[in-house]
Amino acid sequence: MTRQEVRAGLSLASIFALRMLGLFLILPVFAVHAREIPGGDDLKLVGLALGAYGLTQALLQLPFGIASDRWGRKPVIAAGLALFAVGSFFAAWAPNIGMIIVGRALQGAGAVSAAVSALAADLTREQHRTKVMAMIGASIGLMFFVSLVGGPLVYAAVGLPGIF
Repeated sequence: MTRQEVRAGLSLASIFALRMLGLFLILPVFAVHAREIPGGDDLKLVGLALGAYGLTQALLQLPFGIASDRWGRKPVIAAGLALFAVGSFFAAWAPNIGMIIVGRALQGAGAVSAAVSALAADLTREQHRTKVMAMIGASIGLMFFVSLVGGPLVYAAVGLPGIF
């Protein structure tokens, strides 16, 4: 692999890692903390708050992929990451479970996975593409591990708003 391909792989794996950390970090602590949030005693709403991220991400993967074909990979990735950040701030400052659901849905709405995968394909030669995809996959697995171990530690240090 060329240095440019390695750099592209590491950069794109970092983007994936950020997204997955946002998805996973809250998992080990939210159900316990939700009881302290107005409306958090309704387990259906707690489940919806956890699943809203994945739901909107799944629904918007194809539209974001199509948009990246039309307007370019990098602008779509930047817009998706900005949407993720807006959702994170919204969820962090949410006064109740309903607004946390909206924030989590906004986080997931920045569905850039398809655009990132397409950019990885654009920036690598075919014989090295599987290596870059493996880097991306490894970053996802690493973030799952980090979130299960680090989620409770971050929660203890900064509370639920800090996790968002």
